[in-house]
Amino acid sequence: MTPNALHFTTTRFEAGASAITDAFGRAGAEGRSALITYLTAGWPNPAATHDLVMALQEGGADIIELGVPFSDPVADGPTIQRATHAALQAGTTPRACLEAVARLRDAGLTAPLLLMGYVNPIIAYGLHEWVADCAEVGVDGLIVPDLPPEEALPLRAACDKRGLALVFLVAPTTPPARVARIAAETRGFLYLVSRLGTTGAALTVDDGIRRQLEAARQHARTPVAVGFGIAQPEQVRALAPLADGIIVGSAVVEKAVEGVAALRGYIASLRAATHIG
Repeated sequence: MTPNALHFTTTRFEAGASAITDAFGRAGAEGRSALITYLTAGWPNPAATHDLVMALQEGGADIIELGVPFSDPVADGPTIQRATHAALQAGTTPRACLEAVARLRDAGLTAPLLLMGYVNPIIAYGLHEWVADCAEVGVDGLIVPDLPPEEALPLRAACDKRGLALVFLVAPTTPPARVARIAAETRGFLYLVSRLGTTGAALTVDDGIRRQLEAARQHARTPVAVGFGIAQPEQVRALAPLADGIIVGSAVVEKAVEGVAALRGYIASLRAATHIG
């Protein structure tokens, strides 16, 4: 643990990768797909981030992703890029993200939480120190979109030691043999990128995405969650029978501009659409 690391006091029955597994299990037992939502840490300011994340839980998000701002967010579209830029301008650092998680846990956040960020800030912080401090404050897993499994062995080992999930992504162009390898390496869930490009652009739920999900599930040893371009309850309703989890990011950031109440209601509408049948 790094000097002056924060502690959290909220008691949860499960933590780390097991908390993520349990969240998918509870959703499945309720006959629905798990709802996974994203916000950028430190946007529009630290106090607002806190209230918005709590609204995600109150609205019914099963799992929460909190983005760690980075100056070159190559996988993100315009909405998240703008939020990231604003968070950086406000002075949000990886350390500040950990402090935010600690405060959220102390305030009663019990939903599984993953930090989604790029590899350079992790290296700058110190790989083992980052994982140790994440575990200390109540982070359950990491998503590092620019880190392929072949280069992730040290991070994977550190996460395994601390019980954290390390989630890997597969794209529409990923060959089947590589999908199988990534599916074997991922922990928590397999993140299926629904289409090429960055986050934000609308997704059409068609035979192509159905085939992608079917192929991914053939190899998966964990739940499969689909993301990129999902914004409307109608999309969630169409995907719920096909995916174990549905990830909504840019649309959540856009709705958060309208305030806590609007965001809570939006998340509740997405949660209602996750029921199968």
